[in-house]
Amino acid sequence: MHADEAVPGLRCLVTGATGYVGGRLVPELLAEGHRVRCVARTPEKLRDHPWAGDVEVVGGDVTDAASMATALRDVDVAYYLVHALGTGDRFEQTDRKAARIFGEQARAAGVRRIVYLGGLTPAGVPEGDLSPHLRSRSEVARILLDSGVPTTVLRAAVVIGSGSASFEMLRYLTERLPVMVTPSWVRTRIQPVAVRDVLRALVGSARMPADVSRAFDIGGPDVLTYREMMTRYAAVAGLPRRLILSVPVLTPGLSSHWVGLVTPVPASIARPLTESLRHEVVCHEHDIARYVPDLPGHPLGFDEAVRLALQRVREAKVTTRWSSASVPGAPSDPLPTDPDWAGGSLYTDRRELPVDASREALWRVIEGIGGDNGWYSLPLAWAVRGRLDRLVGGVGLRRGRRDATRLRVGDSLDFWRVEEIRPGHLLRLRAEMRLPGLAWLEMYAETDDDGSTRYRQRALFHPHGLLGHAYWWSVSPFHAVVFGGMARNIAGAAARTPTTPTGERAPIG
Repeated sequence: MHADEAVPGLRCLVTGATGYVGGRLVPELLAEGHRVRCVARTPEKLRDHPWAGDVEVVGGDVTDAASMATALRDVDVAYYLVHALGTGDRFEQTDRKAARIFGEQARAAGVRRIVYLGGLTPAGVPEGDLSPHLRSRSEVARILLDSGVPTTVLRAAVVIGSGSASFEMLRYLTERLPVMVTPSWVRTRIQPVAVRDVLRALVGSARMPADVSRAFDIGGPDVLTYREMMTRYAAVAGLPRRLILSVPVLTPGLSSHWVGLVTPVPASIARPLTESLRHEVVCHEHDIARYVPDLPGHPLGFDEAVRLALQRVREAKVTTRWSSASVPGAPSDPLPTDPDWAGGSLYTDRRELPVDASREALWRVIEGIGGDNGWYSLPLAWAVRGRLDRLVGGVGLRRGRRDATRLRVGDSLDFWRVEEIRPGHLLRLRAEMRLPGLAWLEMYAETDDDGSTRYRQRALFHPHGLLGHAYWWSVSPFHAVVFGGMARNIAGAAARTPTTPTGERAPIG
């Protein structure tokens, strides 16, 4: 084959495509020219992915041999990215059964390679002494390696990326608690790895030589205690230094309840994760580089991986849709199908009303907001908020607006900035008042299926540390009056806008 000839793509099966890693792996495989088949118990869960139309989706369950036989037919490389963590106390038995079925059916189908993402285990610790979570990961790896199909096992510790359960637990603990009395496992040494490096290793493993069948440790360049990870997360996130005190009295069970109180990570996931943190998980080799060479600047360090995981909200890339998240721009971004607790805190106040006016009339009211027209809700409250902002060095309401009827991206609007405008449809403002976090206000003019006009409004707040959370909850009792009143009054103003001789609504003012 000549150097300029393209390497033919492989036929890849991805299990767990609805999960954290699987949902990010599929577009990476497609980008490499591979053909991808996804198997899911509920195929409908994949329809919101941007790549859904580029893959074959089949229904199946890894604990059902018949469905796996069908899914694995004509497959070159099978990615095993499922586990039963969070499904109850019998997850080890479920993992064991699923791995055996998958290995047997892969061998029967003539699959050339299995690739499994497992957990990094401490050296010298017998499998029976591991936490249930790590013990199950180790057992699944052994079953797949013994299946008769060449298998690549990638063993990772904490994966750093928005949506990873381990990272989200770290994120919430650090952001919500400036002072922590923590279990002794905060002194455990861990070698985290960026999700971008995990994905690169997964994709590269597809083309390993047929005689390679073994486990590889994958990790970033930093070995840190959990305490150091929290401290460095706080520094990257711009939070004040955290005071962390460890005590030996918190058992794994108590630790999981403590995590459950502080974070939205479900206890069924938090418990096995915290139990595993009693083990030191550090890479003992970097042999993967023989088959998947390191790129310049990779593997990423912890600080850079965290920065990328926080980047979307920091750069104000909030969603402009009414779904939970927008299409990600990078593997470290949240996906629409990630759990509700993934991606960090983003508080939301939504309002929606039918409007007895044309969409054009509603848009004129939206685009004319602020300045002399005011904010359509409690003028005194807005004035007081503006004065308070000026007292702490903010811009207050003194800036007004550049033009009485038209806005453009970048315009200042009282203590807001126009971040995005789609004429006739969307106005998004970003707050420039002094706040312990980032805030946006979105206003939409829309047409329903029956041709009627509808106003949608959304206020978003990304808190910065514990003070940010306290701020949101302190003002949220007033949202029904402030934001609810704004929605009603905007809808009412649009309905009162006089029409022109052509039947259109005349400009207000």
